[in-house]
Formats: sequence, C-alpha cells, structure tokens
Amino acid sequence: MRWSCISLVLLLLAGFAGDVLAQSSPADTPAVTDQIDLVHLGDLVDIDVVGSFEFDWRGTLTPEGFLDGLDKIEEPVFALCRSEDQLATAIAKAYSTILNDPKVVVRVVDRSNRAVVFLDGAVKFPQRFQIRRPVRLNELLIVAGGITENTTGEISGFRPQNLSCSAPADGTSDTYINVSRELRPNTLNIKIPDLLSGDKKSNPEILSGDIVTVVEALPVYVMGGVNVPKSVSARSKTTLSRAIAAAGGVSKKGLEDSITIYRRENGETHLIQANLAKINAEEAEDVVLKPFDIVDVGQKGSGKRKFPPVIDKGGFQTSKLVNLPLRIIE
Repeated sequence: MRWSCISLVLLLLAGFAGDVLAQSSPADTPAVTDQIDLVHLGDLVDIDVVGSFEFDWRGTLTPEGFLDGLDKIEEPVFALCRSEDQLATAIAKAYSTILNDPKVVVRVVDRSNRAVVFLDGAVKFPQRFQIRRPVRLNELLIVAGGITENTTGEISGFRPQNLSCSAPADGTSDTYINVSRELRPNTLNIKIPDLLSGDKKSNPEILSGDIVTVVEALPVYVMGGVNVPKSVSARSKTTLSRAIAAAGGVSKKGLEDSITIYRRENGETHLIQANLAKINAEEAEDVVLKPFDIVDVGQKGSGKRKFPPVIDKGGFQTSKLVNLPLRIIE
C-alpha cells in the first residue's frame, strides 16, 4: 500500500476530527486534561505564605524534581507531578515546624520552559512542539502536514524519564504517577492502519519531552536510464519492476534488457543482472530488492560500469532534532 501524504491527511481529518474538537466520554477514555496543570521540570513556581513576605519564594525544580533553593526548611520538598494544591499542602506541613498554622498558596506562573515534543521522520513538516494543552498523536500528525509515502507504516515513540507526568493506564485513579520515582523511560510502537481505523490505544496523548518518529522505509536507489532517477522506499517485497515504475519508468535511451543491481552484503558487492522486458513478459522472476540496493538501468551509447556507483546518502539522513522549527500548541 502506498502512503500518500494527501490521502493520509484526509483520513486523519475524517477519522479524528471529533477527537480534536471534543473529548471522548469519560466512560470511554481516561481524562487527560489534568496532567497539563501539574508541576513539570522547567516550570516557574510561586509560593505565597499568607501574611509573611519572609517565607515567600519563587523558583524552579532541580533535575530530580525538588524545589530548587527553598532553604527555610530542613527537608527538600518534592514537587514534580504534583498539583498546586498538593504542593501547597506539602509546603505548609514543612513550614509548620517553624510557623503556627501556615497558610500557603502555590501557583505555576510560567510553563513555557517545559521540554518540547519532537515529531520527525516520514511527515511532511518535521517539527518541535511546545505543549500547553492536552493533545493527541493524530492532531500533531495533521499539524505536521500528514504522513508521507516514505513510511513503513509504523510510528515509534520514546518518553524520557522526569519530563512529563503520566496517568495510570487503566484510568481508574485520580492521582498521577510520579514518573521520576516510579517509572522508567518507556517506548511505544503504533501501527498506522490501527491509528487510521480509530483505535483509541493507537492515538495516545503526547506529553512534554516525547520523541515521536514516523518510521521511514530504508531506500533503494534507481538511476541510469529512467525518467526520474531517485531513491525509492524499500518496503516488504519491493520488486525491481515496481521500483523502476516509481522512478518514472525506463527512459527513451534506457535499455530494458540491461539492468544491473548492486547489492552490498557481508562486506562485499554482489552484481545481479536483470531483464525488465522478460520480467514484464513473465519469462523471468521479478527481483525482490533489499534496502540500499542500487538499480542501474543501462543506456544506449553507454557501456557497463566497471565499478559500483557511489551514492551520497547525506540527503537521506534525518534532520537533527534540535534544528527543527518550533510550534506552540495552545
């Protein structure tokens, strides 16, 4: 199946418009709105001890999740993935050893420095996202222009430790898991057909710090006597005839009966000779290509190569994540 960018965008829009515009019923899907309001790494936290300027404080979290520099109390206060009210209760308890019945108000005054989400791979516009509201995978794919035809049909994700707050998977508890103390970094693997079919498990909420990659198929290079020399995504059972068709077919100067496939295996280059005319006439087997095969279609007036062609693979390397454009989702 060919994954056309336009068709996938339309399918995503048609299949998930309701999810983007409205939340599913609580009976169907665990609530996902609360985690945005919890304290994350990078947040600027303001503590107001009512009636006392001396004990007021404003600052951020340490990499381990504690309030950084709150030195009026003996024990450090853990803040990561706590709500403002939960944190206020913990601080009031800590201050109660030196203050009489302290009243504490906690506010997160700046959330703009949270870890960004990376979306890369086989999407039209790879991007970084700063998440300021609940958002699911399908919405980010739409914002990124949709999935391109170079995908293998899978999406992989990595969720680092400490950078987000994850709800219990069964959705039965109102409390969020403290990821720095109870969870390790984890991964996800999603099949694009499952996502397009509306499977809720294949459309997870994306959290700050997530790295999402729409997996790209490894390339096969088609060159020589074809109309559009190019790299072609090597999916399962990509055949020689299909790869040449994807490169615009044999050109007027191309030779259907003189095709060489260069295949690098075990440190050696192997040459496979093929005849497209016989393949089309079903007189020869259509060669199944492997990733990084180089298909060289012969041309009239040109002799066969003495050495394998050299391919500059730099153009096919994934862009560095840190250089991706940043978009704010709010």
